[in-house]
Amino acid sequence: MNCSIASALDVVGEPWTLLIVRDAFYGVRRFDDFQENLGIARNVLTARLKKLVEAGVFRKTAYRQRPLRHEYRLTEKGAALFTVIVGLKQWGDRYGAASRTGKPMDLVDRDDGHPLEPVLIDAVSGRKLELTNVRAVAGPGAQQATRDFFDRLALNRPAAR
Repeated sequence: MNCSIASALDVVGEPWTLLIVRDAFYGVRRFDDFQENLGIARNVLTARLKKLVEAGVFRKTAYRQRPLRHEYRLTEKGAALFTVIVGLKQWGDRYGAASRTGKPMDLVDRDDGHPLEPVLIDAVSGRKLELTNVRAVAGPGAQQATRDFFDRLALNRPAAR
């Protein structure tokens, strides 16, 4: 499928994967710590970590030789998932169980501890991005079927006033 979202889901769309990445953002690095915190079956965790290493989201580094033990550290590619995790957190805070019981976790400034309220903005204009002021169009890597899809959408879109 000629879609960036679909290709991202090939890597992080399986159950548990984003929770493993979330824990890595919290500072978890070792297999046993992921397993204990998540309550995930060892074989499932092994498979997910292997896939994340192969995809370049984590790098596996030995921290002890006898017996051989590894830790999993986020790469630049893995750290770039931070905005995805924050977006899911915000959605869960607003529409999940947290909307009834309160947020289980807050984000605060690392230096001064003040609460943060993340927003998605355009890097060029500084404008807040919302569904009402953004539309998707075919990009430079779009295949013809993708271009045709967006052309059909444009034909059905009401004219701007």
